[in-house]
Formats: sequence, structure tokens, C-alpha cells
Amino acid sequence: MVKPVSVLDYRALAKKRLPHFLYEYFDGGSYAEQTLRRSTADLESVALRQRVLVDIMKLDLSTSLFGQDFKLPIALGPIGLAGIAARRGEIQAANAAHAAGIQFCLSTVGVCGLKEVAEAVKKPIWYQLYMIRDRGFMKELLDLAKEKNCSALFFTVDMPVPGTRYRDNRSGLAGSPGIKGAIRRTWQAVKRPGWAWDVGINGRPHSLGNVAPVLGDNTGLDDFFAWMRNNFDGSCTWKDLDFIRERWDRPLIIKGILDAEDARLATQVGADGIVVSNHGGRQLDGVPSTARALPAIADAVGDKLTVLADGGVRSGLDVVRMLALGAKGVLLGRAWAFALAGGGGAGVAHVLRLIEAEIKVAMALTGATRIDQIDSSILVQDDARRNVFGNV
Repeated sequence: MVKPVSVLDYRALAKKRLPHFLYEYFDGGSYAEQTLRRSTADLESVALRQRVLVDIMKLDLSTSLFGQDFKLPIALGPIGLAGIAARRGEIQAANAAHAAGIQFCLSTVGVCGLKEVAEAVKKPIWYQLYMIRDRGFMKELLDLAKEKNCSALFFTVDMPVPGTRYRDNRSGLAGSPGIKGAIRRTWQAVKRPGWAWDVGINGRPHSLGNVAPVLGDNTGLDDFFAWMRNNFDGSCTWKDLDFIRERWDRPLIIKGILDAEDARLATQVGADGIVVSNHGGRQLDGVPSTARALPAIADAVGDKLTVLADGGVRSGLDVVRMLALGAKGVLLGRAWAFALAGGGGAGVAHVLRLIEAEIKVAMALTGATRIDQIDSSILVQDDARRNVFGNV
């Protein structure tokens, strides 16, 4: 394959290099994947106004989020199991992010634990957490995040139960317990010798670093999914966020908001920000794309908190579209997972350079020279931001 020049090129590389069950995990969504498809299609349909004869010789892509300055209006969002896309993958991705002047957010269910990542990258990272039934264990995770100087906490609220993902069952990642499932996955790994040597053999341990203390010796994939089903707290309500806020005195961002009413409620619980997100189309299928939900949510909260967004972003052009729809920053998901799987940390660094270049071109051709100039005024629209999706 020729040198990759886009996120989609890295997706093709990831498919070639990952065992089938892992590629399907990163690429797939829930049920019939309608929301997964909408996420990219709706974002692609957002039309931008092309402007001319604007002095674009000095473009400023920098921004500030939660008291930190960044070179780009993007960050690497949390992805479960990312550490087996490449050897100790979360560490590679975090180093690439920091080298690019942006931030990395570690998932609760990452392969590399918070202590390992924090000590390897040397700079503060963001940390993502779910509501877990064992509040004592949650307190330990929060204490560790503070000890390791995590600069913001992303609390994910759209996963009281895991979504139904047909691809994971078909591939053997889920629903294949015992020795037969292990043999099936091992055979898929053997057919990818590069991954098998780099990650399968030399990338150990494969346990989930953050939850390993409660999993104990039960560290297989079956144990992981069983732990999620049994330990994510489906009884959690807005009142339970008091537990988090009382123990976390740094920026708190609620991730997984898709409704304007929920966004307004988020302003009342002491949150500093929200992430407008449908969990990458991996939870409730049939919900709107982030792009469609974002304008109304941004309008609902105004300047009361910082609005971030993720979902369907595959280019710097998509980043500009999200910003124009109301986001102040954009979390990358599959974009960096594909890059990590296809090219390791160097792949992530390359994708970030590609996205930076694409943002610059989009800004130049829409006449925006600073990130704070990217708003609804650069969109082709009939009546405000809600009518920018063409015929999709």
C-alpha cells in the first residue's frame, strides 16, 4: 500500500494488521449501525461557505480548554482496549498527542493503567471514568487520578449498560466464552503475524490496567465483558454526580450528552464541560448523529460550560465542521485508533499532522484565521445552524 494520506487509509491498514475480532471492535457500532453511518454522513453533508480575498497568511490554530493551552482544537478521546491496537498503545498515543501540543484522555478500560501511562509520558493527561457500583474502588481511582496529576476528569454517562454490538459476537470477541472462544481469537491472531509478535507476544501484559486490581486473576476478554455488565451502575442519576464532584476539585466534563435537556441539567451539577457524543454509534442505535444534535445543545448551554464533541470525525475538515456547529473542541476516536493500529505512535503523529494541515486549508478557504472565528457564520444555511445538512 502507498503511504497513507488520510484517516481512511489508516483504517485500511488497521484492517490488514489487526486480528479480525479487534478490527471489528474498533470499527463497529451497535445493532444495525444506523447511527454509526449517520455520524459520518451527516458531518460530511455540512456545507461550508467558501470565501475569497481574505488575508490568510497568518493562521492561528491554538485554543484554550479547561485552563490549558493547546496548539490545535482537538484531543485524543478515550478508547477502551486501545492498548492492544499496538504495543502498549495508550502510551504511544499519549506521547504522540503531547508532541503535537494536544491532550490525551485515558479510558477506564484501557490496557495500560493510569499509573503506567502517567509515569511513561511525564506530562499530565486527562482521565475518563464510568460510574462503578463499588464506590470504594471509584474513590481509589479518583485518588490515583489526582495523585498522577490528571488535569481533567471525563465522566461517561451514556453507558449504564453496554450496547448490543453484533459485530463483536460474530467476530468472537464477545459471546464466545471458554476455550473455544480463545482458540478462535488465537487463530485470528496467528493470521496477523506482525501484530501477534509486536502486541500478542511482546506487548504483554494484556490485562486492563485500571481495573486489574478488582479483576484479579480473571483477566481474559470474557472476564472483562462480564465485569462491565456486572459492575457498571445502571442506577446512577444526576444526584450521584455529587459523589464525583465532592472528590474531584479539577475540571469535570460529562461525556455522552445527546439531548438539550440533559445539557441544561449538566449546567446545574457543577460540571465544567460536556462532550456531545453518541459513544461512536456503539450504544443506542437510531439516535441522532452528534452533528445533528450539537447545534441545539450548544444553544441550550451557551457560555455556561465548555462544549466538546466527538463522532464521525475523519479529517481536519470534519473538525472545522464540528466547531462551526457549536463545539469548542473536538475529541478524535476511531481516527487515532486506526492510526495506532496501522502505524503505532508514528501513525498517530502522522494523522495529527494530516488533520492539522486539513484544518489549515479549511480555515483558509472559509476565511477564518483564528479558531474563535469558526462558528455558524461559515456554514451554508437557510435558517441558522439547524438547516445545514442538505438532503441527508
